[in-house]
Amino acid sequence: MRKHQGTPTSLSFALRQMKKNVAMPVIPPLSPAPFFLPCHLSPSHSTISSTNRLFKEMEKKIGYKCRIGGVVLLLLGSIAALVTVAVIQNTWTSNQYSQEYGIVIDSGSSRSTVFLYEWPGEKQNDTGVVTEKTHCQVKSIPISDMTGDKQKDAAVWEAFKNCTDQILKEVPEEKHKSTSLFLGATAGMRLLQLKNESRSEKVMRNLRNYLSSLPFNFQNASIITGEEEGLYGWITVNYLMDNFLERNLLNTYIRPYGAKTVGSMDLGGASTQIAFVVQEEGQGPDYMHVKLYGYPYIVYTHSFLCYGKNEAEKKFMAKVLESPSLQAYKTNPCYPKGFNETIKVSAVYDSECTQKPSNYNPDQSIMIVGAGDTEQCQKLVESIFDFRTCSSSQCSFNGVEQPPVIGDFMAYAGFFYISRALGKNGTSELGDFEVAVREFCSADWEDLIAQKKGIGEKHLKTYCFGAHYVHTLLAKGYKFNNDNWKNINFQRQVGNTSIGWSLGYMMRMSNMIPSEVKVIFPIADPVFAGLIFLFAALIIVAVVLVSIIVVRMCF
Repeated sequence: MRKHQGTPTSLSFALRQMKKNVAMPVIPPLSPAPFFLPCHLSPSHSTISSTNRLFKEMEKKIGYKCRIGGVVLLLLGSIAALVTVAVIQNTWTSNQYSQEYGIVIDSGSSRSTVFLYEWPGEKQNDTGVVTEKTHCQVKSIPISDMTGDKQKDAAVWEAFKNCTDQILKEVPEEKHKSTSLFLGATAGMRLLQLKNESRSEKVMRNLRNYLSSLPFNFQNASIITGEEEGLYGWITVNYLMDNFLERNLLNTYIRPYGAKTVGSMDLGGASTQIAFVVQEEGQGPDYMHVKLYGYPYIVYTHSFLCYGKNEAEKKFMAKVLESPSLQAYKTNPCYPKGFNETIKVSAVYDSECTQKPSNYNPDQSIMIVGAGDTEQCQKLVESIFDFRTCSSSQCSFNGVEQPPVIGDFMAYAGFFYISRALGKNGTSELGDFEVAVREFCSADWEDLIAQKKGIGEKHLKTYCFGAHYVHTLLAKGYKFNNDNWKNINFQRQVGNTSIGWSLGYMMRMSNMIPSEVKVIFPIADPVFAGLIFLFAALIIVAVVLVSIIVVRMCF
């Protein structure tokens, strides 16, 4: 049998070639394309030269890859370092200072509400950065209706305890003793103070005794003035709208460039307040100086006692009862057609805001019948204001000096609820608001009930009066007109926070609460800015190097 001759790929052939001392081609240990050229097993000078060129090409390519890898690592390292410094700058300070807490009890003419606020122990420019953590409504009569007798007021104390127990759970136990507690009583107690000073003092004394028994750092319980209430409401509005300060890239708070403040208007049950910034200070106590976040402001603020919605309506109803009538009932032009009710005259005259007639009988009852007469309603509402008396160049009403209203305004509390009933919450034109008032007041009672199902009948019957009252107060009182009515924004809250005086009060009081430790930033602002510049330069250099290497490889 004839033997098969070895082929160039057979093992026997390779062995015979080695015995003959024939040099085998050097096969590189790397195989992936595209570095290998086609290999020839037959020895030749060209094969060796090709192999050498191959190694040089591989070294060149591997060198470029190493350079690219190094530059990429430099780029990633710079980014990582920049992020690390930013995170440290953002968190280190907050870790050094624990949260502080403060409690404000807003005791108004209709209810009391307990607000819990918190802010970092390190403060920005002497004013704590305050946020609302939670709140609780005290489900009882307002404190102005308390008797001053602890036993008779037992239900009120129990309602207060339910709220304070809830707040206790929200504050860490180790912070109870350092948590400041304040109570501010507003127009309801201001009226009680006028009516029965002895009873108001007993109520406030009992409140102080109760609050001082709590495991908090009780500071004060007092009846705040109307001007203070207006000022604190103005602070709240502008704080929630970020008009005082904003956080910059360096994690510090600064005053926004070109910042403008917004005026505030509050309509409560017993009083109404207006407050806005003025450039020049006038005469009298209505001009107040306040310093927030290191910046001074001159704020005009005035409070009209007895001109909250509820007390103003009593003044209006006194006009209704005074009107001559041959019938056994009285006609209310602001009540809708088809509505009637029987009231005791004491509901109108048992107030410091109305004057009792000479033949006053608190047990007398009288029927009130709705007429739905919007024009007569407007005239009777205007009669509870005095627009004539003014001893200065410009007044609002009742002889009170007021500078011209300038800029945007936020109208909240009762202003919001009345405008919402008209479908005019937010902003609108004066003409559109007036049309909405006429349409609302022209509707029959049954139609109103069907159209406004979300509003309780107790409030719905009063909203025609409320609409004319708001229109008169703002247009004829504060002098808003066709040009600037659209600058009024009727709102209940900003974001998720309700608008009221208590937040501004807490911010003002936080000036008296020292920081827990001295403020020491982990990196000074100029150093931090320099590091950002350095890392940005490194990133630019890295990008340029990568671009150069890519160009050399590809072209």
